[in-house]
Amino acid sequence: MTDEAYMRICLEEAERAGVGGEVPIGALVVRDGVVLGQAGNRSITACDPTAHAEIVALRIAAIAAHNHRLTGADVFATVEPCMMCVGALLQARVRRIVFGCRDPKAGFLGSVADFSNEPRLNHRLVVLGGVCSDEAAELLRQFFRRRRM
Repeated sequence: MTDEAYMRICLEEAERAGVGGEVPIGALVVRDGVVLGQAGNRSITACDPTAHAEIVALRIAAIAAHNHRLTGADVFATVEPCMMCVGALLQARVRRIVFGCRDPKAGFLGSVADFSNEPRLNHRLVVLGGVCSDEAAELLRQFFRRRRM
């Protein structure tokens, strides 16, 4: 599958999260063409501030892989990950992160800061942003427009 095809799965997860009252963000973990984990945001429904889509997808993938290290895996997320999520990606030793739209207020892969190639850290991430960015940004716009009504 292509990066765009995987991102479309993330967008579906994001839509489901939004319908459930969560900020509409979806994530997917893939290794060797196999989806190991996928999720939408669950922070509100799980009463868990760490239950971002990326973290939940990493947890599911680690269980599927029987390993907390997901070396060689690619993670897809509809929005540029926050500081916590980038930290988790680094801890899991994923190979690559592909995201949709940037997050100018909380994104830590170039917007607020860039942790992907921080020389003081012991792992690096390959980063590709902008995949299906218009669709991801529109989900966020619609969600926050509805919340302001």
